[in-house]
This record gives sequence, structure tokens and C-alpha cells, in this order.
Amino acid sequence: MRITTAPLAFAATLLVFGCTNTQHAPQKLQASAADAQSFTHTYRCESGETIAANYPTTDSATIQYKGHSHPMNIAISASGARYVGDGLEWWTKGSDGTLSTLNADSTSGESIERCKAR
Repeated sequence: MRITTAPLAFAATLLVFGCTNTQHAPQKLQASAADAQSFTHTYRCESGETIAANYPTTDSATIQYKGHSHPMNIAISASGARYVGDGLEWWTKGSDGTLSTLNADSTSGESIERCKAR
């Protein structure tokens, strides 16, 4: 009686491939900052001034205040969203926004405007 090893090898191969996980983990889709949609909020300040805050990316803002445009970048904050640039700080939390001077050591300076989103 002659025994061939081909069927045995084939069965072993099926067993090995049947026990392996051939599924690939889904690829994470990462949206770049450039892919984020730009949006603008308008704030009415206690002084009567208006601030338009445009957020072109998740880590940048451009503040329009008294006819001037101030580009800013995201900065570390304990809560809310804090942006700094042009010697200014724009800090929002909920519907409140505060425009302040920015000290040389990157801490908050004197408050210029306290505002509410319209």
C-alpha cells in the first residue's frame, strides 16, 4: 500500500492558513488641518466693538478687530481655546471671548475686550 504525502501536506497548509487572521486593521483616516472647514464667529464686546474670529484650520485663527487682521496660532490653555499672535491673545470658552495683550513670556496680559458670541 502506497501512501502519498501530497494530500497530507495540503491539509496541513489549509489548517495553518485557516488559523491565521488575515484581516487587516482598518486604516485610520487623519484629516489634516488643511482639510478642516473654515468658519467664522462674530462677537459683540462690552465696549460696543465687534470681533470677527475666523478659524481656517483647527490650530489657527485670524481675528478682525478695529479694522486690523491678527493671525494667531493655537496655544496651551487650561480650558477653552487659546490663540496667540501679533502680541495679542484670543481666548474663548463657550460663547465668551476675551482679547488681551500677550506678555513677553507668553502669559496673559491686560484685558482689552470681553465679548459674547452673537
